[in-house]
Amino acid sequence: MSRSVRYTSSPLLASRTPVWRSKFVVAAIALAFCGLVARAAYIQVYANDFFQRQGEVRFARTLELPAYRGRILDRNGLILASSVPAPSIWAIPDDVDTDGEKAKLQTLAKLLEMPYADLAKKLDEDKSFVWIKRQVDADIAKEIAALNIKGIYQRKEYKRQYPEGEAAAHVVGFTNVEDNGQEGVELLYNKRLLGKPGMRRVIKDRLGRAVEDVGEIVPPVDGQDIQLSIDSKVQFFAYEKLKDAVLTNRAQAGSVVVLDAITGEVLALANYPSYVPDKRQNLTGAQLRNRALTDTFEPGSVMKPFTVGLALNTGRVKPSTVIDTSPGSWSITGVTIHDAHPHGALTVQQVIQVSSNVGTAKIAMQMPASEMWETFSQAGFGQKPQIEFPGVVSGRLRPYSKWRPIEQATQSYGYGLSASLFQMVRSYTVFSHDGQIIPATLLKNSEPAVGVSVFKPETAAEIRKMLQMAAGSGGTGPKAQTQGYSVGGKSGTAYKQQGKGYGSDGNRKYRGWFVGMAPIDKPRIIVGVMLDEPSAGKYFGGDVAAPVFSETVQQTLRLLNVQPDMAVRPNIVASAVEESF
Repeated sequence: MSRSVRYTSSPLLASRTPVWRSKFVVAAIALAFCGLVARAAYIQVYANDFFQRQGEVRFARTLELPAYRGRILDRNGLILASSVPAPSIWAIPDDVDTDGEKAKLQTLAKLLEMPYADLAKKLDEDKSFVWIKRQVDADIAKEIAALNIKGIYQRKEYKRQYPEGEAAAHVVGFTNVEDNGQEGVELLYNKRLLGKPGMRRVIKDRLGRAVEDVGEIVPPVDGQDIQLSIDSKVQFFAYEKLKDAVLTNRAQAGSVVVLDAITGEVLALANYPSYVPDKRQNLTGAQLRNRALTDTFEPGSVMKPFTVGLALNTGRVKPSTVIDTSPGSWSITGVTIHDAHPHGALTVQQVIQVSSNVGTAKIAMQMPASEMWETFSQAGFGQKPQIEFPGVVSGRLRPYSKWRPIEQATQSYGYGLSASLFQMVRSYTVFSHDGQIIPATLLKNSEPAVGVSVFKPETAAEIRKMLQMAAGSGGTGPKAQTQGYSVGGKSGTAYKQQGKGYGSDGNRKYRGWFVGMAPIDKPRIIVGVMLDEPSAGKYFGGDVAAPVFSETVQQTLRLLNVQPDMAVRPNIVASAVEESF
């Protein structure tokens, strides 16, 4: 028989509960609910920006959209430097299963041409982000993507290619892995070439995958193309001939510059030794240095036409004026100037032809030092060359007020001042451009240059005749003669300074060079060649540099479609008249 339960008989249930307790519980629950509502309102409305930022910090990322770096082109539109896709490989090491996917990682290391131990070390360096390898070939990147390794990702990047390689390296320069110019035109015009990267805001999941775009995409602005005055064919040919000359004469180095005598455009500028811009492993300073612009030396006999030109321009001498150079030496304030050989009485023309130091010095001592200094300065010596390029130097030309008589004499034939090969080549526009020196440029410019007058046009014409004699039979540079074209120029040979002197007999080092123009009546190009420390037995500029000049002139004029002005090859003597030091 069931018993009925009387709940009212329970002492606990039978006791009376205070009303305030139940009200308190209900109020507490209501208050908590209001707090939750207020907190939700605060988060969703009032403090939305703060929490939005916190979310973005954890999940939103700004992806840079790389801009395409502008191309560097030669005067004919041929590519000297361009960018190609080269993805970079990176990783989130925390997400990489080094044990479970070891075989794939070994394949990855093989594709990247790196030891597996090095890859494993990289994956142990940082748990959140690490570069595995920057800028790999596109084909390699595809194979890596096909491995589908968790935690291994790719970033779109570009790397530079240089089709002309070492031939144009010192003009074009190179960029670093961040695509910033480091040398040459790449550095000079870096801002124009670089462009402006774009931007994309995305939400990423924990695996680093973009799952949603946030805001508008800012597209990248590609860099501008730069068209140079360089002719890649002339550049390559000049470089190859220079390289052959350096190796044949066992020289330390060499440089060549080809300048358009009408527009001032640099058609070629090469140095040896050189380097391949996109393969710079074990690069040395000797390879990197742009010697044509950075190395200065005493120009020697190249200065003689300026001294004689000043004397002609002021009417102090005529081309036929006779200068007595006997007995092949001349003393000034106790210091003796020598010629390589005694020449006796020489006309002013012959002074340039045989390169007489004594004759040049005697002409110079007829003029005030201030006039010589002003002429040399107007021709660009002691001045920074009017060309924008990294590392350009100004050379040295001391104030005339500090010249002693012997210094005035030696500077007349190129000792006591210094210049780069580029300065020497540009200075000869004075003779090619009717007495005007014109600015040089590395950018394409088809308009004739406007120059500054240094000599009268008739003076420049007379000097060109003398330069033609110097490059012909009986002169110091007959090996500069060229098939089909008339040439004129001046060879130079100088002791190379060693410490405070020039070394002793048997231990001296030399530089030899040749600077000239062609065709001689209406010059189209000026070419300068310099060899540093030739050591194969010949060191005179007429022997080591003039042949490179000859071959470069002939090839360049043909490429420029300049008509030959000579029907037959002139007779070339076996050897040149020796230079005077």
